[in-house]
Amino acid sequence: MLENGYALGMIETLGFPALVAATDAAAKAADVRCVTYQGADAGIVTIYIVGDVASVTAAVSVGEAEARRVGRLLHSRVIPRPERSVMQMILQQLEKEKGKQTAKAASKPKTTNPATTTQTSKEE
Repeated sequence: MLENGYALGMIETLGFPALVAATDAAAKAADVRCVTYQGADAGIVTIYIVGDVASVTAAVSVGEAEARRVGRLLHSRVIPRPERSVMQMILQQLEKEKGKQTAKAASKPKTTNPATTTQTSKEE
């Protein structure tokens, strides 16, 4: 998919529900791969979609319509045959964000669920 004929599509929404709906619609509309999403301040989130140029164009168009229906679409763009460094930049950002999420999960204290813990008692 990352050969010379691929495209990069982006859909930016205000709010996560609109992004999820747009991503779902885009993924179902064409043979594309939703590779990552990125959050910014004030609820602005962007999904990144890759695939062949025609598929990404169709997927972004469907995703735009769904984002408008569910919430607020801010921007969208399809970049046909982007420079290789553009995709590397996005994948590096994804790895950085995954590292942050892993570190957060590891630093959270583990809690036990009282409903799943059992107590044993000795009978005399």
